[in-house]
Amino acid sequence: MTQEDKDLLIKDLSARLPYKVICCICYGTTSYYNGKLTPKDIIWFLNNSDFATIKPYLRPLSSMTEEEEKEYTDIDNRPYSCPKDYAHIPASDRIDWLNKYHFDYRGLIEKGLAIEVTEKDNPYKD
Repeated sequence: MTQEDKDLLIKDLSARLPYKVICCICYGTTSYYNGKLTPKDIIWFLNNSDFATIKPYLRPLSSMTEEEEKEYTDIDNRPYSCPKDYAHIPASDRIDWLNKYHFDYRGLIEKGLAIEVTEKDNPYKD
């Protein structure tokens, strides 16, 4: 894993902590944990990244349902008092929404840094 990929993964995982992202954590070729990510997991990865991987289970943006797309589109349908509010608030609200529903908006799946959630392999399904 390149340093750039490692930095991207850490940035993404850190933002997803409040949303209980499920990850596969491996040491070498052995998978030792498959569950909700914790801050301790990120610290462990930072200290062992030469031999360890953390791969979150994420949904591709193409899997967004029509209902989810409408909800996502409606995030910033609210009044704003000035252009500065409009420029900053919707971006963070949209990122929070994407994290909450475990969407891959950074291209981690394509880079091999995340596991694609499918109908058959969906750890978030009850």
